[in-house]
Amino acid sequence: MDSLRFRLARWIMAHRGLVSILFLLVTAAFVAGIPRVEIRTVFKDLLPMDDEFVQVYYDHPNFGNPLTVSVMIKRKDGDIYNSETLAKVWKFTRDIDLAPGIDHDQLISISTEKLRYAESTPFGIDMRPLMDDHVPKTDEEVQDFRRRIEQSPNARTFYVSRDETATLINATFLDSVDYGKAFEFVQDLAAKARDEHHEVYVAGQPILTGWVYKLQKQTYKIFGVTLGLLTLALVLYMRNIAGVVMPIVCAGVAALWGFGFIGWLARPIEPLLMIVPLLLVARTFSHCIQYTERYYEVLSHLKDKRKAAEVTMGVMMVPSILGIFTDVFGIIFIAIAPIKTMYNHALFCGAWALWIIPTGVFLASILLSYLPVPNNVEEISGGAEKESGIHLFQKRLLRRIASLTYGPAARLTTVVVVIVGAISIYETFQIKIGNPVEGSNLLRYDSDFNTAVRSINAHFPGMNTLEIVLEAKERDRENRVARTPEAAAVAAQIQAMVEADTKMPPRATLSFNDYMMEGNRLFSGGNPKWLPLDPTVPAVRAAGTAVVFGTNPVNFGHISDFEFQSSTISLWYKDNKQETVDAALASARHAVEAVGVDHPQFRVRLATGFIALQQAMNVVVERYHWLILGLVNVAIAIISAMAYRSVVAALLLLIPVNLSNFLLLATMKWLGVGLDINAVIVAVMGVGVGIDYGIYLLSRICEEFTARDHDWGEAITAALTTTGKAIMFTATIMLLGILPWYFLSDLKFMSDMGILLVAVMLINMVLSLVVLPLLVWLVKPKFASREDLAVGENIDLSQFMTPEPDAPGANMAVAK
Repeated sequence: MDSLRFRLARWIMAHRGLVSILFLLVTAAFVAGIPRVEIRTVFKDLLPMDDEFVQVYYDHPNFGNPLTVSVMIKRKDGDIYNSETLAKVWKFTRDIDLAPGIDHDQLISISTEKLRYAESTPFGIDMRPLMDDHVPKTDEEVQDFRRRIEQSPNARTFYVSRDETATLINATFLDSVDYGKAFEFVQDLAAKARDEHHEVYVAGQPILTGWVYKLQKQTYKIFGVTLGLLTLALVLYMRNIAGVVMPIVCAGVAALWGFGFIGWLARPIEPLLMIVPLLLVARTFSHCIQYTERYYEVLSHLKDKRKAAEVTMGVMMVPSILGIFTDVFGIIFIAIAPIKTMYNHALFCGAWALWIIPTGVFLASILLSYLPVPNNVEEISGGAEKESGIHLFQKRLLRRIASLTYGPAARLTTVVVVIVGAISIYETFQIKIGNPVEGSNLLRYDSDFNTAVRSINAHFPGMNTLEIVLEAKERDRENRVARTPEAAAVAAQIQAMVEADTKMPPRATLSFNDYMMEGNRLFSGGNPKWLPLDPTVPAVRAAGTAVVFGTNPVNFGHISDFEFQSSTISLWYKDNKQETVDAALASARHAVEAVGVDHPQFRVRLATGFIALQQAMNVVVERYHWLILGLVNVAIAIISAMAYRSVVAALLLLIPVNLSNFLLLATMKWLGVGLDINAVIVAVMGVGVGIDYGIYLLSRICEEFTARDHDWGEAITAALTTTGKAIMFTATIMLLGILPWYFLSDLKFMSDMGILLVAVMLINMVLSLVVLPLLVWLVKPKFASREDLAVGENIDLSQFMTPEPDAPGANMAVAK
């Protein structure tokens, strides 16, 4: 009895006033950090630091920059060749140039000087901006502008739709952009530009992030609904002040510490991961409800709330800390992925989970010792004759569940579990990694963003580029590498090979070659037969000089650097679904292998652009998902084996946990939720839910096995009708609290994650209540009869009370 944990519990309760003041001071210190909390997206923090595609992006950020916003202005009742539509394009282009965080050098439309036309004249090459310095107003000016578009192949391909009803404006933003402000600015421009004749569609990564920001505000209201439902469920279940106030206060204090901690570290929180704290609130509630249930059991015998709180702390300390540490490990291993956002998330949520130890163990007992004694203790924790309502219903249901896990019925249950497990394992390996939809799976199919993506993809080559970079080995001012015959030849070969791909040809390709070919044609009198480049050095240099002569090099920033050293080959694809991404990369790799990577003056680097960066993030999921789960399993196995002094115990706990993971991934596959970085984080944290349930239940089975003369059936039934009751209630109230996310959130990701968390709770509850007792029955582990387990200690409560003769429970043994 006089072990370290009970001595610690006695000391804390003897100095509970001092400890309470200490909690208040620590909480105040953390609260001071909350104003520093930033909930925002940092695009580069989402990218894996060690990926070769990401390194290419860092080295050549102008090529296929994913921070580009595409605005399509579409005429509803005709083509764009009228003064009204062209004036609208002119105005929108100049207005968006005032957007906060925009890169002024990377703004392109048919009304900017970056899009030019050229024609041969008796006096030489006439090269001008398509729209000169004013909007075409008269019919003659409009028709002349149309002629210029027709003489500018790149403008005709990439900035005017084939049916001539739409035109595109591309605006690239800086890394430092405030997505919320930029989103509001651009959306306001789009709203003003729309009228009875024009529709405006806006898409791009900054706009997607802006939608997340906007819909994130809705999330706080849903959080309020969830917390209200959780509180209501606690009130209806506990029907006493202590049972309601203690979990809420402990969860609140842990939350303040968690947010304050990340605030003091000044690390941003990714908005999409703000649903994860809901899982941490669930973990706190789970521990507190288990704790409260045991407190009621002890209190019903001791009749002294202070002493009952002390004994409960000593009894629950080790299993609570053990369960919480499994949560912590399930989170901190996320940090091994080379993505800064995941590292920040691991710090934030890992610390929050760790704070559940002082709040959910020490603070919990202090609060219970101060709060009034519940009037319905006997109803909640007494014998069946004293229970009523939901508590009686739960006990009867759990008895029936227990009967399925031992005796003759266990054989059929085993067969069912094996079949379900086999199906879930098979379905798990069928799940798709990456984006399963055109546009973004973060938003609903009919959202403004996804509608815009589909519309732009339907009228133009698309929004999704793959960039193959020809990178100069050295800066040679005398010999512009991008304008050398060898670079031109390699670019031409790559373009020809990918365009000839029968499986997934790009909708369009573009390289500096395309500009030089046009220059070659013009210098040769304008005849189209002179489009192919003469491979000799003077001819290629002459074509390159013709293109750039008298033009700001910035105008070619999307296709070459400003010194014409490194250049890119841009490939446009119809969408960013994972099958498209895979096929595009396979085609590009084949072409690069054919031309070779290393050349005397340059190297060919694959790749950058939206498609390459999306694949880089998907590769992290593929590389690290199973590794993180494996490390979590190892940590849980070591902790469990030490706590129960048995490897068998670790296996008993890990089998249902891993089965729940397979079932969860299978559920994601059935629901059509792609496996991306955000979903992996939620899935990995779900492991902690199951292991918590398992530790509490296995510990109680061991206790009841000793107390009930080594009768496995009675031990399992008793454990399920006591500890199992708390597990069922915790999972049930979290189901009720989280389910509204599916119906109330306009952000599809949050809706999907709500369903995913519901699945996490439901799957882990069922497997904990069925599979773990079943395994115990089948294995009949020897460690269950040991009396020196770290997770359990039999206590003779008669030491703490003056029992009446023949009083039931006078010698009750409590262990955990």
